[in-house]
Amino acid sequence: MATRVKKFNRNNIEWAIQRAGVELDDLLIAFPKLTDWINEESDTTVKQLEKLTKRLHVPFGYMFADNLPEESLTFPFFRSGKEPSAKVSLNVYHTIQILKDRQTWLTEHMEESGYEELPFVGKYNLDSNVIEIVNDIRNTLELQTNWASKHATWERTLDFLTNKIEEIGVIVTFNGVVENNTKRKIDVDECRGFVLVNNMAPFLFVNSADTKAAQMFTLIHELAHIWIGESAGFDLNQMIPADDPIELFCDKVAAEFLVPTELLIKVYKTEQRIGTLSRIFKVSPIVVGRRLLDNGLMTKEDFFQFYNDYIDFINKRKESQGDGGNFYATAKKRISLRFANYINSAVKENKLLYRDAYKLTSLKGDTYSRFMKEQLLQL
Repeated sequence: MATRVKKFNRNNIEWAIQRAGVELDDLLIAFPKLTDWINEESDTTVKQLEKLTKRLHVPFGYMFADNLPEESLTFPFFRSGKEPSAKVSLNVYHTIQILKDRQTWLTEHMEESGYEELPFVGKYNLDSNVIEIVNDIRNTLELQTNWASKHATWERTLDFLTNKIEEIGVIVTFNGVVENNTKRKIDVDECRGFVLVNNMAPFLFVNSADTKAAQMFTLIHELAHIWIGESAGFDLNQMIPADDPIELFCDKVAAEFLVPTELLIKVYKTEQRIGTLSRIFKVSPIVVGRRLLDNGLMTKEDFFQFYNDYIDFINKRKESQGDGGNFYATAKKRISLRFANYINSAVKENKLLYRDAYKLTSLKGDTYSRFMKEQLLQL
């Protein structure tokens, strides 16, 4: 006989529904007696309540709590044309919490192992010179001004740049869903990326559902946040930053890093086609358009028209190509090979249980073992 639950905080069901952003009518299909549970007209079973909490992505114990935790961010989430907010969707919030857990573990592991703090974290501030920061980032990454010209495509440029950033001690993750759950997508319009800054193990998150072009800009934008020591999330709607001193500053650093003003103006005298400029600078057409806008070589109206046309083109191409992809290759970017290597070493040294390694990597059992065996060979 099923165990029935009589004493639980039924108000918390309504809280959980609102928190998850789920429509009540949709839930009633799977849970026909849901309103009866809320109104204390009938009791539920342990199994049914567990199923409901799983559907709403809330811990089972929350259904019995008198005081629910305040779920808000400890850093600003910037939005173009809006005030910064401490509230985000549940999918973005959970993704941030997952990376915070990884960062907490890694920071403690590195401190116990005697690692030193990274010298570039918080090295500059908003009063610093943009060009000076750009040069310092290039020097730290051991890149020349024309480094991108050595790569055939900007997709390969992105992979190369990601590896260079990880080599200096930053963890870079790319994902478009919560962990590996393809039903819990992270909306690009809400979150292009975020950065969790600390002195030992900064974490960068880039929304992989975005175009490769925008990912490149987000990556450097986040790196600028590390250089000034400020954690943040952002949407960069239409590649335009929020009207905030921090966002505007990091935006300028990213733009100058990818397409130096002096070189752009020089080249533009003989070549105005965005496609050709994109190939010359080995960046996306969107980034070129943004730089033309920044330097008064393109109007806002023309830029936004170009941006929207380009995004429509990219989205149609995505639809025709389908999802596909290799799970382990995707997991490599979702986890970060650098982070995976720390996990693997800690497990082998008996400093981390497999149970905890599974949780930190969002992989389990044979999937975890195969990933570590196949992917770490690439390091």
